Amino acid sequence: MSSFNLSDWALRHRSFIWYLMIASVIAGALSYPRLGREEDPSFDIKTMVVQVQWPGATLDETINQVTDRIEKELQQIGALDYTRSYTKPGSATIMVNFKDTTNGRALTDAFYQVRKHVNDIWYTLPSGVQGPFFNDEFGDVYGNIYAFTADGISFRQLRDYVETVRDRALSVPSAGKTQILGALDEVIYLDFDTARLSSLGVDRQSVIASLQAQNTVSAAGVIQAGQDRVSVRVGGGFKSEEDLRAINLRVNDRFFRLSDVATITRGYEDPPSSLFRFDGKPAIGLAIAMAPNGNLLQFGEDLKNAMTEVTATLPIGVGVHLVSNQPAVVEEAISGFTRALMEAVIIVMAVSFVSLGLRAGLVVAISIPLVLAIVFLVMEYTGISLQRISLGALIIALGLLVDDAMITVEMMISRLEHGDTLAKAATYAFTSTAFPMLTGTLVTVAGFIPIGLNSSSAGQYTFTLFVVIAVALLVSWIVAVLFAPLLGVTILPRTMKKHEEKPSFLGRIFRSTLLACMRWRWLTIAFCLALLGASVVGMGHVQQQFFPSSDRPELLVDMTLPQNSTVAETKAQMDRLEKTLEGDGDVERWSSYVGQGAVRFYLPLDQQLANPFFGQAVVVTKDIEARERVKARLEALARDQFLGIDILVHPLELGPPVGRPVQYRVSGTDIQQVREQAVKLAGVIASDPNLGTITYDWNEPGRVLRVEVDQNKARLLGVTSQDIASILNGTLAGSAFTQVRDNIYLVNVVGRATADQRNSVETLENLQISLSGGTVVPLRAVANIGYEMEQPIVWRRSRLPTITVRAALVGDIQPATVVQRLQPKIDTFAGQLPDHYKVEIGGAVEEAGKGQSPIIQIVPIMLLVMVTVLMIQLQSFQKLFLVVSVAPLGLIGVVLGLLPFHQPLGFVAILGVLALIGIIIRNSVILVKQIEDHEKEGQDRWDAVVTATVHRMRPILLTAAAASLGMIPIAREVFWGPMAYAMIGGILVATLLTLLFLPALYVAWYRIKEPKGA
Repeated sequence: MSSFNLSDWALRHRSFIWYLMIASVIAGALSYPRLGREEDPSFDIKTMVVQVQWPGATLDETINQVTDRIEKELQQIGALDYTRSYTKPGSATIMVNFKDTTNGRALTDAFYQVRKHVNDIWYTLPSGVQGPFFNDEFGDVYGNIYAFTADGISFRQLRDYVETVRDRALSVPSAGKTQILGALDEVIYLDFDTARLSSLGVDRQSVIASLQAQNTVSAAGVIQAGQDRVSVRVGGGFKSEEDLRAINLRVNDRFFRLSDVATITRGYEDPPSSLFRFDGKPAIGLAIAMAPNGNLLQFGEDLKNAMTEVTATLPIGVGVHLVSNQPAVVEEAISGFTRALMEAVIIVMAVSFVSLGLRAGLVVAISIPLVLAIVFLVMEYTGISLQRISLGALIIALGLLVDDAMITVEMMISRLEHGDTLAKAATYAFTSTAFPMLTGTLVTVAGFIPIGLNSSSAGQYTFTLFVVIAVALLVSWIVAVLFAPLLGVTILPRTMKKHEEKPSFLGRIFRSTLLACMRWRWLTIAFCLALLGASVVGMGHVQQQFFPSSDRPELLVDMTLPQNSTVAETKAQMDRLEKTLEGDGDVERWSSYVGQGAVRFYLPLDQQLANPFFGQAVVVTKDIEARERVKARLEALARDQFLGIDILVHPLELGPPVGRPVQYRVSGTDIQQVREQAVKLAGVIASDPNLGTITYDWNEPGRVLRVEVDQNKARLLGVTSQDIASILNGTLAGSAFTQVRDNIYLVNVVGRATADQRNSVETLENLQISLSGGTVVPLRAVANIGYEMEQPIVWRRSRLPTITVRAALVGDIQPATVVQRLQPKIDTFAGQLPDHYKVEIGGAVEEAGKGQSPIIQIVPIMLLVMVTVLMIQLQSFQKLFLVVSVAPLGLIGVVLGLLPFHQPLGFVAILGVLALIGIIIRNSVILVKQIEDHEKEGQDRWDAVVTATVHRMRPILLTAAAASLGMIPIAREVFWGPMAYAMIGGILVATLLTLLFLPALYVAWYRIKEPKGA
């Protein structure tokens, strides 16, 4: 560094340096409004869904012939973490979960591998299997949701209007996917009277075949008439239900009208697959996603204008309601973060002015916008948007980036007081501290390496923290050695009077304390080590956390009924729940989903799959305080009035979705044994007073009506099991056998029995089966009918039946605390399990482990980089030991920051603790280097330690004040609070330790004696 002085070069090229400063500010000012705006950074949802249908199959048949074969094949995929599937009779849904470290192209390739492997074995699956159906876009976010309600118009008319709005929304720039919610498909039902058909001797299948033949679309050829081609079209297709009512049929040489044997009605699918509601009223939802890499705020404004324009054309009776408005949420969140950033800037500037004076403080203050402008430019060209993590990183970096500028200014003032010229004073800092400053900067950046190289979902979520802080710190060094000298020459006076030799009151106290610590060095070292030991013990009392709940006002209410419940029963229970929300002053609005979970309107949402027994309400409250009041009321309501129904009330999550915070999985080979062990496990964990109601993801058998065909009798009568199954399906569930083409819709024509017949068990007992000769026989003549019990649904994990025992928390306790408290009981329970059965921890604790495990793996790399950088600077193992020895003592401050304020040690706080290592070492290495410089100047070694420490006290204290005070604006944030408390405590304590413990350790290590007569 001595051969080339960058600060001197900058002073000799002043015009060019001024140009660079002006250009940087302009470029940053232009980049800032172009930065994307998001509430949270994006991360990959590393799950793919494979669905398969096999109508008519039993649960065991579906598991053994479909689910297991597919899962076995998927185990060959290298990126696979585990498969999780749920199987119902005739239906299999397999969630393919990839390793948490699978990102980018590897994840895209993993999605392809799933398709390839499943298609490769498709020929081995039973005939009649439908699918496979793949969904690898599980993470699509529909940030804008509108609800449309009808007053005086039909749902079909309402859907037509919604389709018109959808077309207009798709024309908005940056519009992505859209999804219609709760739009019931129209159906034309032919309700056959089975008794009437039997009395007429008419075969239902013959009637259906006749209708299909009339409604078919078939090519009729083309006539080559001279120069023209004339296409031939054959009519007769159905255009409406009236065409069906007018049909005359000929079956078995008999003529009759279709309406003589069937009641023809047009309605909606019954039962519905899913429903969408707004404020308790039936509605149709329109969910709109933004295309990738769009500007969310601009998209929100364009969409708002388009919706205003198109909804103005809708007739009276169509209500349009905004359910979710992500651009508005993002704008509010970004404005809040930006406000916190400005507060931090003001605090850091105030520290600079108060501590350094007006002119010197102005040099430091100007450095801040210069660094931020360059950081904004880098963020734009690296695709980093303004969101929770990147703005938090800027706030954290603020207190650190002024350190280099402060050191430069301090050095200039010191040299001016010694009589140097402005130019010489401005270049002195580069020759004396530029390289140690760079070393300290690189070490600080290295402290954030576990974030940058953490490839887990949690690491992906926080990745921009590493990039922004690293860029800010490196740029701050460049500004300190390139721009700050020129600013100092311009702003500082040409000469400065030397301060009085008599130190200030604070200086005298510090010097006396320092000398006492150096004289009683071993006592000082022992005291600090005792504090370290106490902090290790104290850390055991700090609660662990993965990610905190969101600070958004929404509440999610998950309602899970017994798994054999109908969607109608789920709707009835949701109606009861929604009645309690009407007129609630704390509730802004709410929407509900019956038969499925909410569409992903928020990236970290723990999205639920469609099931008739599940419903979910999204309740938007007035504010956070109102959210907690509504949550308490709904939880009390669930306990008192919804017995037997699992209701979970919880706010939105931050970070990767978890679901219920406390979860245990019981897995084994036999379903019945797994069920029994799950019940025992529930009894074990129910003993903890901080756990709410214990629930299972499945463990409820349901009734099944089995029709056992006597094959000998059936063959004598000329019927098969397939005939009987087809007749039963057509009678009870109904089957679509043709379609009416109505505008842009296809309306299924469904044949089924009348309501009194299809909803009654007696229908089966008295069902008449038509034979080929026109005669009929009762079903009981060829089959025995009886009840059985079977599981309506079976969940599996990695091909083993697995029941998840789940519970929510009561009070402010963290999941890790409860799990740690229960661990001895769980270990005892696990030791009593039969062979090949196991219990595993799930929920927040498992996800935290996934996020923290890659960090632990990367910590050695972080330490290696730090040590390498330090060795380049120090060139001494002994000095390396001295510098590094201070770092663990930062834990004392972390515990003092977290424990008294009841802050948990979450994933983000752990990142802050790791970053502290670099911050602490940064100050240590500069102090050790300054001691070394004083020794080279010929000072006594004892005096060199004292002089260097006293000289470094001011900049170290100023940096600590700037860094800690600058984090106050984010200390009140739910997400950043624990990290802010940990870093504030760690920085303040580490500052004292650097100034007192390190000198004591230095003189003890080198056996330096105090000079006589000192």
